[in-house]
Amino acid sequence: MMQQYLRIKADHPDKLLFYRMGDFYELFFGDAEQAARLLDITLTRRGQSAGKPIPMAGIPYHAAEGYLARLVRLGVSVAICEQIGDPAKSKGPVAREVVRVVTPGTLTDEALLDERRENLLCAVAEDGNRFGVAVLELASGRFSVVELAGSAAASASGAESGTGAGTEALTAELERLRPAELLLSEDSRLPETLRLDALGLARAVTRRQQWLFDSDSATRALCEQFGTRDLAGFGCADLPLAIGAAGCLLQYVKDTQCAALPHLRGLQTERRDDAVILDAATRRNLELTTPLGGGEGADRHTLAGVMDRTCTAMGARALRRWINRPLRDNGQIRRRHDAIETLILRGAYDPLRDELAAIADLERIASRIALGSARPRDLAALRDGLARLPALGAVLQDLDDPLLQTLRTDLGEQPETLELLGRAIREQPPVLIRDGGVIARGYDAELDELRDLAEHGDRFLLELEQRERERTGIATLKVSYNRVHGYYIELGRSHADKVPDDYRRRQTLKGVERYITPELKRFEDQVLSARERALSREKALYDELLAQLRQQLAPLQTCAEALAVLDVLCNLAERAERLDWTRPQLVDEPMIDIDDGRHPVVEQVSGGTQPFVANGVRLDEARRMLIITGPNMGGKSTFMRQTALIVLMACAGSFVPARAARLGPVDRIFSRIGAADDLAGGRSTFMVEMEETANILHNASPCSLVLMDEVGRGTSTFDGLSLAWSCGIELATRIRAFTLFATHYFELTTLPETHPGIANVHLEAVEHGERIVFLHSVREGPANQSYGLQVAALAGVPAAVIDRARSRLRELEDSAFAQTQAQAETLADGQGQYRRQAPSRGDQATDGRRGRTRKPGRNAAGEGEMAQLSLFPPEPPHPALSTLRDLDPDALTPRQAMEVLYQLKGLL
Repeated sequence: MMQQYLRIKADHPDKLLFYRMGDFYELFFGDAEQAARLLDITLTRRGQSAGKPIPMAGIPYHAAEGYLARLVRLGVSVAICEQIGDPAKSKGPVAREVVRVVTPGTLTDEALLDERRENLLCAVAEDGNRFGVAVLELASGRFSVVELAGSAAASASGAESGTGAGTEALTAELERLRPAELLLSEDSRLPETLRLDALGLARAVTRRQQWLFDSDSATRALCEQFGTRDLAGFGCADLPLAIGAAGCLLQYVKDTQCAALPHLRGLQTERRDDAVILDAATRRNLELTTPLGGGEGADRHTLAGVMDRTCTAMGARALRRWINRPLRDNGQIRRRHDAIETLILRGAYDPLRDELAAIADLERIASRIALGSARPRDLAALRDGLARLPALGAVLQDLDDPLLQTLRTDLGEQPETLELLGRAIREQPPVLIRDGGVIARGYDAELDELRDLAEHGDRFLLELEQRERERTGIATLKVSYNRVHGYYIELGRSHADKVPDDYRRRQTLKGVERYITPELKRFEDQVLSARERALSREKALYDELLAQLRQQLAPLQTCAEALAVLDVLCNLAERAERLDWTRPQLVDEPMIDIDDGRHPVVEQVSGGTQPFVANGVRLDEARRMLIITGPNMGGKSTFMRQTALIVLMACAGSFVPARAARLGPVDRIFSRIGAADDLAGGRSTFMVEMEETANILHNASPCSLVLMDEVGRGTSTFDGLSLAWSCGIELATRIRAFTLFATHYFELTTLPETHPGIANVHLEAVEHGERIVFLHSVREGPANQSYGLQVAALAGVPAAVIDRARSRLRELEDSAFAQTQAQAETLADGQGQYRRQAPSRGDQATDGRRGRTRKPGRNAAGEGEMAQLSLFPPEPPHPALSTLRDLDPDALTPRQAMEVLYQLKGLL
């Protein structure tokens, strides 16, 4: 037996081998030690190998799914080895073979999958700066390819940063897909280049031979799978890298499933430029489907968590695909908007959702039928789901919308399949076919006859028991059955003297004896034979039923896809009406014009404890960049993110949380928000920030939306300020992207004076005593206060620390005042034509504390250090200040004082 085990294990050296022995899956040697550690099961030892005991561990076969789920979550693959021979006829070990390999990317069992999320297998073929990516969800049969190319500029920057040439596009694609398993060639360096483990982009990386990625052999394999002469009909004939990746992926799935794959009927070719492109950092920062903070229940703090109220699991997966791949085709987006509007205006989404809620996951059921792993209750769920199609069609028939009518046609009613399942499957079948009782009565005459024979035996047993009680005079005598010993007559030992001569002892237990009689033995042979033959017949009929259903895979998959899309549209209609979302207007001219926009997640997560403050944004040809200032916690990041999310939702086909929105073409969304390091990759926080900034500057276009938050804060004041200043000018002038640029460098608020297309806005806040009140409303113009100390106090910094900081701030402001005054005098003496009057000491100090453009605290040196010169010349004083300086309060009458007050008000 161990020789047989080692032969099989040699074919799967990198996987745990579940070796079936009776009612257990056993593991030996290193597999046993690894499984005991990962699954917390008992490690024993049995027999010897090379003079040492053999480590051994096992799990019950009927509980295997739970253990498999734990291993798969850890990225471990398992080869399932079953007994395929008949123990009664075998000489030596029973014949065994691996019937399936369970890997993180090839799961199909319902118990191993998250029903509302896709479980993807991905393969990547490489050629220098180009990549071919193939993606398959085996549980649904969704198969797609895409080719990616890195830009020359990105390649140049990547060589310096260590990210690898052109891998930004691949990283973004893997962040979108988040595959459970990634297939790479043996010589690929991508895992190190992309830092897959650090980014969490794949649970498992599997190496495959390089020749498996060959495009010519892949083309032949794919054409054979799809039954076509070539791949031109799928739009990928000119994508050799994508074809190579798809061929490798197809062969891997065949190797692991040990079965045909009839549900893989075609290939979808995606073009990267068909969608709004989001890089990996942007997807994380916007928290589309995965929260940054994590934690239990944190998924509700994502965009998908707010948008997803779908009725079916396949609808939930489709919605996440829409969110992760917003479109650029306005025609397709408008069709989705039209359908949602029709569902709302006609009040049709509620009746449709009532029907959809009763429909199971037909997409994955169809795949399990194709793989021969569908269980009886899958078929019952399929039957019940198909029975709902006429009601759905009746509601859709009255809706005058092209997309909804297309879905009605794709749904069909599947009458032949429904009739077959109605005849074949019992109303409430058992979980497993081996339990029997799955096939409905009347479907097969032979099965009914065998069942009758077995079931009528119960009446015979009751009659036999009554006769034997009367014959022996033993009132407690009973006739019973168990699977080990068959039928028997059971008596207490106290009645041993009453046992008839024709009783033959079958088993002795404590206090009782079990017997068999010739009559009971004849009945046992007849009934057990009938039961065994009935179960065998039922299994054969079930296999035939699955074969018949495989012939209907194409319409079943089309129906399931239509149900998923319909569920998403009804879900978005419900969200729009319930959450007061409005239809965005898509226009051809470049603009992002949003009235009273709201952050869809923050608004809902706040739970109504405080009203969300809506804010608008207007960007167009004349207004390309907004410099956003204001205090920390004032709402800058929320305002920026909500703008990006509104654009993304509109492009995904959803209504948006705003009073109105007019949106022009958007090709990419970038975000440089937050601080994070990559210690494992040897990158500091500032290096990560600069790499993300470089990616934006290389790849943004005039149709891109860019969010930049606190660029340059990870280095010294003047380095950071200079970088932020230069990046802002680059985005606003050469690139001309739509940009929201949040900063605490108040010096940047002077950019609108020298560069058209830039404007200042700020988040409003007011002081109340020693505290700060955030109003969260966006106003035109720069902020006039920083509120750093007040925010620190809100965060719980001890009062003594705040007081010491306030004292130090005054010292720095005084030092900065003296430096600024000296600079002003130097300018006045050296350039008479450029003479500017230095502000008064009191004005400068106040200006510094309030964080105006000439914020001294940022430009001041500490005690004993040489102060750095300001990057910008001092500004002329405000007219109101000049007026105040020239006043002599003692010479004013009350009336004159009042007039001066109004004059000052007018100057402001």
